[in-house]
Amino acid sequence: MKKERSKAAALKYRHGKDSAPRLVAKGRGTVADKIIEIARAQGIPVREDRELVEFLSMLDLYQEIPPDLYKAVAEILAFIYSLKNKGITL
Repeated sequence: MKKERSKAAALKYRHGKDSAPRLVAKGRGTVADKIIEIARAQGIPVREDRELVEFLSMLDLYQEIPPDLYKAVAEILAFIYSLKNKGITL
């Protein structure tokens, strides 16, 4: 059985400046591993969501996420804000 290659996508959102999060990185295999490595090194939370990363992988880089993904991304943003509220440094 083949091992499934990892995939990763990174979003950027600037509250008050952006109307929606944008896709700023995406990749699979070694590139995905590097995206995750850089995020962790920078203190950026990493959350695994295979279904969402599949959808994000279809977007062009720097494209705002489409409205049909708002709910899924809002759940991730809520996760990040909950970490901040618990005093976890990002």
